[in-house]
Amino acid sequence: MTYLFDFDGTLVDSMQQWSEKMLRILRDSGVSYPDDIIKIITPLGDNGTAEYFIRLGVPMTKQEMFDLMDYYAIKEYTYNIPAKPYVSETLHALKKAGHSLNVLTASPHKMLDVCLKRLELYDLFDNVWSCDDFGTTKSNPEIYIRAAEKMGCKVSECIFLDDNYGAVKTAKEAGMQTVAVYDDTSRDMEQEMRALADRYIFDFRELI
Repeated sequence: MTYLFDFDGTLVDSMQQWSEKMLRILRDSGVSYPDDIIKIITPLGDNGTAEYFIRLGVPMTKQEMFDLMDYYAIKEYTYNIPAKPYVSETLHALKKAGHSLNVLTASPHKMLDVCLKRLELYDLFDNVWSCDDFGTTKSNPEIYIRAAEKMGCKVSECIFLDDNYGAVKTAKEAGMQTVAVYDDTSRDMEQEMRALADRYIFDFRELI
């Protein structure tokens, strides 16, 4: 079986830090934003989020926002952010059983790779992708189709896991099997996620 995992909020307990780096830019700029801002920007990645923030009225260039995102968050990813419960044990068991493990995330490699390597998870994956590698976002069904092609499987043969409603919805529309993963930051969407995804899990023990 081929698994495609999200990173923030799925493999690692980082959504609070990820959300804070984004919201801090909006607050410091005095820009108002919708209540569901995190749900909107989570599938977009840093580049898509910066473009969205410019449309909201943030008076910065994309590069200025990228620099602030890095300043606010890269130390946390490098030194502090932990794996979510039972992730390491489950990934090792899946790998031992012969499954293909892969990552697709909106986070850039400078945060993604260093965190997975510190947690000694990086080498378990056949592919570790940022949306930047595809030049698009997880809100575009094409990214899942292209990922399946690179993994050498049919879209329908891939199991995609994510804690974000929008990403799960788009992956399902692209034809992937979907598993919605509980995270504290998306707990208010639990019923919607259960109705949407093929499965809903609270932690990785349920995958075995």
